[in-house]
Amino acid sequence: MDFTPHTPADLEEMLSALGMKTVEELFAHIPARLRTAPDPGLPAPLSEPEVMAHIAALGREVSSHLICFAGGGVYDHHLPPVVRALTLRPEFVTSYTPYQSEVAQGVLQALWEYQSMIATLTGLPVANASLYDGASAGIEAVNLAVAETGRPAVWVSRGLDPRTREVLATFGKARGLEIVEHPLLDGRTVWAVDATPPPAAVVFGQPNYLGVIEDYDAAVALAHGAGALAVASFDPMLLGVLRSPGAAGCDIAFAEGQPLGNPMSFGGPALGVFATSRELLRRIPGRLVGRTVDTAGRTAYTLTLRTREQDIRREKASSNICTNQSLNAMAAAIHLAWLGPDGLAEVGRQSIAKAHHLAGLLGSIPGVHPAVSSPFAREFAVLLDAAPDDVITAMAERGYLAGIPLGTDYPEFPGGLLIAVTERRTRTELEGYAAALREVMAGA
Repeated sequence: MDFTPHTPADLEEMLSALGMKTVEELFAHIPARLRTAPDPGLPAPLSEPEVMAHIAALGREVSSHLICFAGGGVYDHHLPPVVRALTLRPEFVTSYTPYQSEVAQGVLQALWEYQSMIATLTGLPVANASLYDGASAGIEAVNLAVAETGRPAVWVSRGLDPRTREVLATFGKARGLEIVEHPLLDGRTVWAVDATPPPAAVVFGQPNYLGVIEDYDAAVALAHGAGALAVASFDPMLLGVLRSPGAAGCDIAFAEGQPLGNPMSFGGPALGVFATSRELLRRIPGRLVGRTVDTAGRTAYTLTLRTREQDIRREKASSNICTNQSLNAMAAAIHLAWLGPDGLAEVGRQSIAKAHHLAGLLGSIPGVHPAVSSPFAREFAVLLDAAPDDVITAMAERGYLAGIPLGTDYPEFPGGLLIAVTERRTRTELEGYAAALREVMAGA
C-alpha cells in the first residue's frame, strides 16, 4: 500500500494552481515557532517485516507473564478463541451505529441477542445494547433514577467500586446531587435507614468491591421503603451461582462487562452492561435494538424507541448517551453463548471454590490476616503486617501479580490487599502463591 498520498505530479499541479513554487511557500504564513523542523529526528525507515519484528519486540518488553491474582473490576478469566475468531470478522470489526437497518441486519441481530442474554442473566426484562464501561453505566443508572423520582439525593454503599464512586462524585457535583455514603461494617454495608434526604436510588455492589456478598433483601427493602429505585452493580461471571438482581427485586442492574469476552488489555476497552424493569423502558439510556417483521412478514431488527435519545430530544433527553460498544457487546454475547448456562455456573463455582481454598492457605501465614469475616465470593481482602506495595513488588519478582493495595481507596485498611481468583488458577498456582507470600512475609 502506498502511504504517500500525494505524488510529485499532484504537488506540482497544486502549487501551480496556487501560483507557488515550493511547498514551503504554502506554509510560510505560519510562524516558524509553530512549525515542525524539517528533520524531526525520526529513525531511518524500516521495511514491513522489520516494523513487525520491532513491534513484536516492544510487545515482549511490556507484556506480563505474571500469574494474575489482581481483580478490582478487570479479571483474568479464560477467553475462548472463538470470541476473537468471530469478532475479527470485518462485518463486525467495522460496525458503526446501525442507523440503516436494511443494510445492518447482522449487527442488529447480534446486538439483539446480546440484549436478550443480558436480560436473561440479570432477571430483568429490558437491556440496552451496552454502554461505555461499568462506571458510566452506574452514572446512567443514577441519572435514570433521578429523572424518574425527581429527587436529588443518592444513597451509595461504601462497598461500591471506588472508581464508580469517583465518577459518581464528579457527575453529582456538576448536577447538584447529594451523594450520601453508607459505611461498611465487617465488609458489609450498614444502611442508615434514618439518613436524609430521601433518595432517588440506593446503589450497592453484589458482591461488593471487597468481594463480600451483600444483603440483597435489606438493600432492596430499604430502597423501596423510601420510594427509591434499587440499583445493583453485579458481577456477570457469578450470576450462574448468585441470585440475579431481578430475582432480588432490583429496579436497575449494571456491571463492568470486561470479563465477558473481552481481554484485560491494560484495563480496556471496557463494556457497560445495563438492564432495567419494564416500567423504566422509556428512560433507558443508549441504543436499544428491537425485533419485528418487515412488510413481507420476515423477521427484522431495528433500533427502536429512538425518541428517548439525546441526538433527537436534545436537552430534554434523560441521558446524554447515544452510542454503544457494539464490538465488545458482541464479544460478550459470543462468550455467553459459548459458555451456556452450565458453563457460566461452572466458572462461578470454580472461582468461588478456588478463592476460598486460597484464603484458607493464606490464613496459616504469619503476618497475613483476614480483613473481614463476612461471606465472600471469588475476591477477598487480607491485612498484611508489611507495606502492601512492597509485598506486591516482592511477589512480582517471584512470578505473581499479588493483588491490589486497598489503602488508597480504603484508608481504614492501610495494610489491605485485595486478591482475586478465577477459574483459570490451578491448584499448583494457588499453592505457589501461598508459598511465595509466606517467603515474602518471613523476610518482611
